[in-house]
Amino acid sequence: MIELKSVSQAYGEYAVLKDVNLIIQEEKITALIGANGAGKSTLLNAAANLIPVRSGTVLLDGENVKEIKNIEIAKKIAILKQTQHLNMRITVRELVSFGRYPHSKGRLKKEDERKIQEAIDYMNLEELQNRFIDELSGGQRQRAYIAMILAQDTKYIFLDEPLNNLDIKYSVEMMLILQKMIKDLQKTVIIVLHDINFAAAYADEIVAMKDGRIIREGKAVDMIEKETLAEVFDHEFYITDVGSRKVCVYFQPEMAKEK
Repeated sequence: MIELKSVSQAYGEYAVLKDVNLIIQEEKITALIGANGAGKSTLLNAAANLIPVRSGTVLLDGENVKEIKNIEIAKKIAILKQTQHLNMRITVRELVSFGRYPHSKGRLKKEDERKIQEAIDYMNLEELQNRFIDELSGGQRQRAYIAMILAQDTKYIFLDEPLNNLDIKYSVEMMLILQKMIKDLQKTVIIVLHDINFAAAYADEIVAMKDGRIIREGKAVDMIEKETLAEVFDHEFYITDVGSRKVCVYFQPEMAKEK
């Protein structure tokens, strides 16, 4: 379990997290939503101990992250940042092998090779594993990065806006893969999303943030409501039911009547 207790963080005098309390639900997809600057990415970084918190405590399976070596945290938490910078030309398989570093320190053994192959197979990258990353489409490249995360073999997976620059087809594919990973591999996924409807359709839990605070959290079906979203985004939403889920329409219903 990951738990944040009264966590605050600031850059200089600018507070980006303000007394945040949160328990991440295990074996579920938890989506962090909110406007730009709400503190979503900072929350991920603080929970993974990539940045030290100014005050408060982050517990990883009951232990304060400040007392855990970074290499041991990396065996439990894998994080895929919003922007990936690679200054080398590498193949898909080489990229996926980076996920084993916390376990192998760069000296791959049979167990590491097995995990790498399992990740490649799981993400259906067999035919692409010897292709260079810069030769792939955006969707294929993102699958390769997710395979790298899988090879890391962690309980927790943090994803910072993984749907950026993906078209609808690959965005849906990515969310279905995450759902499958939870069912097949018992992963716990925390994901930053800008598209509310992807959070509504695929997340189990939603955490809504604004100005460094958690405004509200709960089951996805309960979080997609006009009052909550209006407070978080300073915008009015029209919400309708589609099956067992709710979706947002970004224009007002009277606009449709005008046509």
